[in-house]
Amino acid sequence: MNFTKILLLIFGVTFLSCSTQKATDATHVTEDVVVFQPDETYASTRIPALVATNKGTLLAFCEGRIGSASDWADMNLIMRRSVDGGKTWAGIQILDRMKGAPVGNPTPIVDDRGTIHLLYQKDYARAYHIVSNDDGRSWSQPVEITYAFDRFKPEYDWKVLAPGPGHGIQMKNGRLLAAVWLANSAKLTPRRSHHPSCVSTIYSDDYGKTWQRGEIVADNSREIKDPNESMPVLLSDGSVLLSIRNPSAVKRRAFSTSKSGIDQWSNVRFAEELFDPTCMASIVSLKKNRKHALLFINPDSEHIEKHPRQNLTAKVSLDDGKTWPLKKVLNPGASGYSDLAVDKKGNVYCLYETNTKNNKGFTYSLVLKKIDTKWIF
Repeated sequence: MNFTKILLLIFGVTFLSCSTQKATDATHVTEDVVVFQPDETYASTRIPALVATNKGTLLAFCEGRIGSASDWADMNLIMRRSVDGGKTWAGIQILDRMKGAPVGNPTPIVDDRGTIHLLYQKDYARAYHIVSNDDGRSWSQPVEITYAFDRFKPEYDWKVLAPGPGHGIQMKNGRLLAAVWLANSAKLTPRRSHHPSCVSTIYSDDYGKTWQRGEIVADNSREIKDPNESMPVLLSDGSVLLSIRNPSAVKRRAFSTSKSGIDQWSNVRFAEELFDPTCMASIVSLKKNRKHALLFINPDSEHIEKHPRQNLTAKVSLDDGKTWPLKKVLNPGASGYSDLAVDKKGNVYCLYETNTKNNKGFTYSLVLKKIDTKWIF
């Protein structure tokens, strides 16, 4: 009997009832730990990004939105560190700030040398790269890397740029890779619209000294509408799968694959088992005893009226994203964007948007869950 069948037999009863399971009654999911939340400074804390460093420290990033929850609010790009697996967190560090325009879309990458790279945008018009060589305690001065995005201009005359959001990856050959999206805005005033849009990747083959553009993966078309916020993940053979948010009528997550992560992308396909309410989602690869799995998390509101951002659900593929037989509800309530991190011990952490302190709508807090992988392996 193969590995997949054994898993399905063991966990079948659990997953048949998972759609009604509460987030706190599962033995393999911890209680929420609040990492960021609205306070006297921030009206909303949105757009989570999360990585585990090579030393096991968790670094959580987000946009601290000032005055309102708007995408165009005044903002601080903020971060917190945890050295005890997310139980407690150091104070907020401000990495950059912007008045009159946004600073955000944090996209962190941890490389094999222990350096933490962070890509982000300002005013959806310029892109920057900063690094930490001391486990996230301090950060370099920002280096502008808009030049990498400008190389799209002859092919795609973007008016809006953004990396990620959420973590990028390092490939087996050392390449640093981040998903990006661009918009050739149909409307320029009072704010540049985020559509029509396309997705691609940018990459560095010299540990972040320089950045290059990849080929456009998907553009607005009859096949897929306005592809945007995406996330790369390594498959079992070392190739890259790009998980793509899109508002297409099918309401399904879109996938494309590439051996290099920068060119020769496959035709986009929709994952029938991954409902997408048009929301950013997180994906990560897991390995244990030579076994490989993909873990995907998003608000699965397929069976909820009007498909709100609700019912944060983890789904698992054991065949590189072809099928998704395992499922667990993490939070049946309000939930939006998320990011995933895996430490060297195989512990999995999810940082996600939800409402606390009786807040509603996009007045989000960011909370952390630790997910035991025993239900997967």
